Amino acid sequence: MLVPVTVKDKDGHLVGGLEKEDFRVFADGVEQQILLFTSDPFPLSAVVVIDNDLSDKAAGQLQKSLVSISAGFGPDDEVAVITYTEFPHTVSDFSKDNDLLFTQLKRLQLGSHASAIVADQTTQGPIVNSQNGHTGESQPNGLGIPLNGSHRPRVDTALSDAVYAAGDMLKTRGRGRRKMVFLISDGSDSGRDQHSFDETLHSLLLADVSVYSISVSHQLLIGKSLLERGALQADKYALDTGGDTFYAAKPDDLERLYSDVTEQARNEYTLTFSPNMADRAHDFHPIEVRVRRPDLNVRARNGYYQSAFSVGH
Repeated sequence: MLVPVTVKDKDGHLVGGLEKEDFRVFADGVEQQILLFTSDPFPLSAVVVIDNDLSDKAAGQLQKSLVSISAGFGPDDEVAVITYTEFPHTVSDFSKDNDLLFTQLKRLQLGSHASAIVADQTTQGPIVNSQNGHTGESQPNGLGIPLNGSHRPRVDTALSDAVYAAGDMLKTRGRGRRKMVFLISDGSDSGRDQHSFDETLHSLLLADVSVYSISVSHQLLIGKSLLERGALQADKYALDTGGDTFYAAKPDDLERLYSDVTEQARNEYTLTFSPNMADRAHDFHPIEVRVRRPDLNVRARNGYYQSAFSVGH
C-alpha cells in the first residue's frame, strides 16, 4: 500500500528533511512496518477541474488567472482539463505539452453553462464559435455546447460528478506518477449528482488519487466562510484523500496558490507498507500516519480498500 504524506509546520510551511524513522503508520489501529520510503519528487498526472457556475465576480477573477495554472507543471507532468456545471465536460485530454496547456487555458471562456475554447487571434487557433446573424442569442460553438450571455441563471452544480469523472480519467495513469485532481471551485454542490460522495471517494481511493482544492468563492476573499456556505464537500474530498485545501485571502493570491498546489503534490513523502493484521471482514481500513517530531501537521489518505489489491492497485 502506497501512502503519499504531506508534513507542514504550525505556520503551514512544508517540512522537508524527514527520514523513514520519523514516521509511524497505523492501519486499523495496528502499527505497520514501513517497507519503502522516499522523499523524491514524483511526476504529476493531474486533471484540472474548473467550476463554471461561479458568481460573476469570482468567475472574472478566475478568468484573469487561468493561464497561470500551466506555470505549475513541468515537462514530465501530464495534464487534462475538465469544466463542470450540472455535467462535467472534458476540455482536453492528458498532454505533456505545456505550451498547449497554456493555449487551451487562454482560450477557455468562463461564464456560460458550459465553458468553451474560443478562437484567439494571437494563437491562430481554429474558430469554434458560429454565428447566425442574431445578436444576444445562444449559439452552438462547434463543440455542441450552448454559449450564453453574462446574465446567465445559476444552475445546479454537480461537484461530485466532476470529481468522479476526473478520478475515472486518472485510473489508468501509471503508478510511478502522483495522481491528483486539481479542483478550482467555490466548493458548493447541488446534491443532485449521479455519484454520491461515498461512491466518488471510494473510486478516488481505489485509484490512489488525491484532491487538491482551491476556493474561489467571493465570500472567502473577504473572510473564510466556506463551511458557513455549505461548501464542505470539496474540503472533505481533499481531507479524506490526503490532499489539501487552499484559500485565497485576496484575488491576487490565486496565481501563487496554483504553484503551491503542484509543489506540494509533487514533493510529498511516500511511504509503502504491506497491511498486517487487517480485519478481512471489512473492505475499508482506516490509516493514520504520525511523525515523531512535535508540532507538525500530517496529511495522508484516510484509509484504503482491501478490494484495491484485487484490481491491481
